[in-house]
Amino acid sequence: MVLSENQKLRIPSRAENIILVERMIEDVCDLYNINQDFYGNILIAITEAVNNAIYHGNQANPTKNIDIFFKSFPDHVSFIIKDEGAGFKYDVLPDPTNPENIDKPNGRGVFLMRNLADKVSFEDNGATVILDFKVN
Repeated sequence: MVLSENQKLRIPSRAENIILVERMIEDVCDLYNINQDFYGNILIAITEAVNNAIYHGNQANPTKNIDIFFKSFPDHVSFIIKDEGAGFKYDVLPDPTNPENIDKPNGRGVFLMRNLADKVSFEDNGATVILDFKVN
């Protein structure tokens, strides 16, 4: 995959398409000489966002797509993940670090994104997530 400063990847909502997203992230990190520590943060945060888009946003419906946009700026890179779902209440999520939530198998994705990215924002009622990572 050859990346430019603005790149888009569209995938159907299937778990096996995560590999395409991982390749895109790897290409971005190679292109911008992003070190391994940041690479790991970017990889986990973006794959969490895409998994949420597949399973929660698009309800694992393979006829619905997820768009992943990459944009480069002088001091950071941005990834925008957009699904075809109705969105969610991203501002009232339970805290996965509370004792009553520790053993729950779900509910950590947004928490991880917020802790691994330098900035996380939502649009379209939560159907679009924007993750910014400083590269300098």
